[in-house]
Amino acid sequence: MGESMWSIVKWLVCGLILIWVWKFFNWVWLKPKRAEKSLRQQGLKGNSYRFLIGDLKETSRLRNEAKKKTLPFTNDFFSHLFPFHQQHFNKYGQNCWTWLGPIPVINIADPELIKEVFSRMNEFKKAKLNPLVALLVPGLVSAEGEKWVKHRRLINPAFHMGKLKLMHPAFNASVSELVNKWEKIVSKTGSSEIDLWPHFSSLTADAISRAAFGSSYEEGRMIFELVLEQMELALRLLQSVPIPGKRFLPTKTNRRMRQLNSEIQKLLVAIIDKRKKEMEAGEAAKDDLLGTLLDSNFKDSSERNQKRKLSMTFQDIVDECKLFYLAGQESTSVLLTWTLLLLSKHQDWQTRAREEVLATFGKNEPDFDGLHQLKILTMILHEVMRLYPPVCTISRMVFDDETKLGHLTIPRGSMVSMSALYTHHDPKFWGDDALEFNPERFSEGVAKATKGSTVFFPFGWGPRICIGQNFALIEAKLAVAMILQRFSFELAPTYAHSPTTVLTLQPQHGAQVILHQL
Repeated sequence: MGESMWSIVKWLVCGLILIWVWKFFNWVWLKPKRAEKSLRQQGLKGNSYRFLIGDLKETSRLRNEAKKKTLPFTNDFFSHLFPFHQQHFNKYGQNCWTWLGPIPVINIADPELIKEVFSRMNEFKKAKLNPLVALLVPGLVSAEGEKWVKHRRLINPAFHMGKLKLMHPAFNASVSELVNKWEKIVSKTGSSEIDLWPHFSSLTADAISRAAFGSSYEEGRMIFELVLEQMELALRLLQSVPIPGKRFLPTKTNRRMRQLNSEIQKLLVAIIDKRKKEMEAGEAAKDDLLGTLLDSNFKDSSERNQKRKLSMTFQDIVDECKLFYLAGQESTSVLLTWTLLLLSKHQDWQTRAREEVLATFGKNEPDFDGLHQLKILTMILHEVMRLYPPVCTISRMVFDDETKLGHLTIPRGSMVSMSALYTHHDPKFWGDDALEFNPERFSEGVAKATKGSTVFFPFGWGPRICIGQNFALIEAKLAVAMILQRFSFELAPTYAHSPTTVLTLQPQHGAQVILHQL
């Protein structure tokens, strides 16, 4: 009996191993080759699939070579940032695919197809390539289906204009600290060279700490620093072959990602738990993002469940707060950095923007309602986001069979990729001056500039458009307005133009300008 049982166990183990080997072989070879055949039959072009690595090795090699170079300060940097994709487009045209390991990534350049992908969120979903990367961007960004609907509904009130107006003093306090610091730096000589990038990273981290949690940057700086490190590790993971089960390996990167997540979790739990207990003790909800989220969640749970169970779990709230930190800090800091760099280069637009700010506010602190009257500054910010979109590429994945997109049938497990950078720079949509800094193109608004087409999506588009876009734009307007009131600025000779991506579009070697006190 014992030998018989042992024989059965051996056969079961062998059977499981064979099943696993077959699934792995199917995933790493048969499935990609079927997808490649299907795409070729539909008229698309791309490289033949290479076992396991696809195009990753060549993509990484060309990108590393490009990062060693700097450019003249022009806005023509797509080939510098994505050299492999530029070569691919030159060879195969825009309607082509690349390989992210064994996953085909289909480039979508037609505005109507881009609009369709953004609109059909239940068919074109967020890619789930590495669960460890999901630790960095949890919450609303990665949620799908009913969970996304519930979270969006509960978070929406925190980003209504009325709530953002109540956060204006928090933004004002953060920007005031920055410009006061700059005034001290330049007070001795009247001018000084500074690197904008670390200053704006600190500013936006401070602002999100105050606006989201009512705490200062000093109290929230540990969360900010940990999130930044986690972001750098996530980028490293995204550039590696997405092998199933790889996250369980005890690699240095995997261990550090989990350690960082645990530390961030503890810090956020302490902040949220304290606020939750205050509300349970009868204190009114504060007018920051966390207070609004907790209040919205509590009211929803009270209406829907007499037992007063939270509609969002405590962990859900922790995840959303972590997302506040990453999205709220990162998108605004890059927008501010590229805005001041471009205004340093284009002094005429800097002068026009300053004249508008002084005509609206004088030397007084900009008020919330007055920010909406800054037409020229709004045009400038839109043009900056066109030329330097915070997120250069947006991807979606297909999980169902026979998913149609225009005339294409997208194979299951494939990704579609929409390049904001490529589309925003395309002369077909923006004219012969597409690579020139010309805010005048937005003088009659975004809809007129784009002719109603989906060719401008710095915050995404459709139902999943970034919920915090007004938050970012108001903060950016206030910061630029207050800087223009006190300083003029020009490019420093030390500035080296080399845009790079670390999830968002950043200046690889810093953003050096010379400040002059007015």
